[in-house]
Amino acid sequence: MSRFPTEPSAPSAAGPHDPGAGDLLARMLAARQLSARDVRKLTQTAGAGAAAQSEAEVLRWLAREYDLGFTLLEDVQPDKEVLSLFPARLLLRDELLPLRRINGVVEVATSRLYAPQGLDTLRQLTGLRLRPVLAPSEAIQREMKKWLGVGADTIGSLEETAGIQVVDEEREEGTDLDTAAEDASIIRFVNQVLRDAIELRASDIHLEPFEDEFRIRYRIDGVLQDVPVPAQLKRFQPAIVSRVKILSHLNIAEKRLPQDGRIKVRIENAEVDIRVSVIPMLHGEAVVMRLLRQDAPLRGMTELGMASRELACFRRILQLPHGIVLVTGPTGSGKTSTLYTALNEINDSARKIITIEDPVEYQLKGVNQIQVNEKAGLTFARGLRSILRHDPDVILVGEIRDRETAQIAVQASLTGHLVFSTLHTNDAPGAVTRLVDMGVEPYLVASSLEAVIAQRLVRVLCRHCKQPDTSPPAQAFKAQVGLPLNTTIYRAVGCRQCRQTGFYDRHAIFEWMEIDNEIRQLVLQRASSDQIREAARRGGMVTLAEDGWRLVRLGITTFEEVLSVTTAREVAFATQNGSEAEAAEARPPASPASATAGRG
Repeated sequence: MSRFPTEPSAPSAAGPHDPGAGDLLARMLAARQLSARDVRKLTQTAGAGAAAQSEAEVLRWLAREYDLGFTLLEDVQPDKEVLSLFPARLLLRDELLPLRRINGVVEVATSRLYAPQGLDTLRQLTGLRLRPVLAPSEAIQREMKKWLGVGADTIGSLEETAGIQVVDEEREEGTDLDTAAEDASIIRFVNQVLRDAIELRASDIHLEPFEDEFRIRYRIDGVLQDVPVPAQLKRFQPAIVSRVKILSHLNIAEKRLPQDGRIKVRIENAEVDIRVSVIPMLHGEAVVMRLLRQDAPLRGMTELGMASRELACFRRILQLPHGIVLVTGPTGSGKTSTLYTALNEINDSARKIITIEDPVEYQLKGVNQIQVNEKAGLTFARGLRSILRHDPDVILVGEIRDRETAQIAVQASLTGHLVFSTLHTNDAPGAVTRLVDMGVEPYLVASSLEAVIAQRLVRVLCRHCKQPDTSPPAQAFKAQVGLPLNTTIYRAVGCRQCRQTGFYDRHAIFEWMEIDNEIRQLVLQRASSDQIREAARRGGMVTLAEDGWRLVRLGITTFEEVLSVTTAREVAFATQNGSEAEAAEARPPASPASATAGRG
């Protein structure tokens, strides 16, 4: 008969009277994972301390003692057909996970051998023969969430609740969204989704209605990932959306127009600000929630991940008394985090720093921060104009969106203020021409702009599972960008720690362009961004793609990741100058005289 193999315990220095081992056995006894007889036998057995170092080791010992199977559930995939034979609510309640059917017997993973009522209930309901297989509680919970979906127990209980009516989007009568949205099960389900997303480090939650399903996705490390949910979730779509609206202080009766709101939640002493957007779609209302962690620690300058030359240049620019520093890139590329790190670097009692943002993503101690409120008339331009009357030394403008804001920012820099802001452009040279296109006079741009940083985020390879990449495409890549063929680069594999993606966390790549005399002259001549790029390259600028190749050489990311966030033009520059990126890191920073000369 096939069953899961048991593995021998690893030796340990802990003895049978180790206090940690005693606490573990006491907890497992209380949870009905062990009997009193098992505890006595385990503590009296030679080397018992080795078996009592973790729940998995104790369960492995118990499986050998009673001739049962044991699994860590790492390489075991439950049979979906077998799983569908059992009510999800009962499986979650009793922490039971059906795995597979062998010779007419269904193997069921459990961590509680001495709580047989769950298995007995399943036997009575299905009439099937069941055999317990021991597995750690944490592993069972992890796999249940993966195979049964988030909130499966909640949805199961909702189906059995007669008081909740299924809401028909096309009919107004016979529905009570207020009551449905305030039902305890709906509240619990929405809370479960929020908690799950926060624990998985998601930046966004997407609730998407389709004709035959209600899909939930999390954006983790910049990539959307499907969340397993119960198949019957579609029935409760209107109540779930209404619950989110109630939390966001939105009008639940309004289904025809987009609405924006905000939720603030606290989970285990961590505050999370959630920006909510609701838009009516063909099959109901779609919801996107952006999660902003208020307690996220600010990184230091060295933790930004810049190459040594760029880091030295950035630190020098921060000490300038006036001028504009721009950070460019698409939404979600880490621009605000870079600017906050810069502000944190120069934040002291000798400077007054004021910011105007939409939204305020981090709260910085000692920094005066303003939240844009367009409904009340507080725009970037109006707020910036008022900020100048508060005698600031440093100003951060969340985004330059229009001509008025751009002009006030330029004037502020020319009157003795150091101004930081962001723009949505594809690269650093494009920021110069964007300001001119907005209507700012070229001589003002040339006089005020000090540096532009373009940045993107690439996913970081999971350190638990990354492997050297010796494939033909990897070898071709090394030859194309000028890397020595004996350079080791890595590929993504996937494991439990990274949710089988092969990546965990993200790292920034940068394109630093300092405004020197040659670039200032080109701005005055209204030169194109291509001409400005060529001048910046002559001055030592490293492109986004080249900085990405640096991370590939260091084993931080893959070349596919760099290609996914850079343009064909950047890649062409990088491949034509494959050896220049390495030389650029060793190049000394430009002298202050060359950066400051020629200002108007």
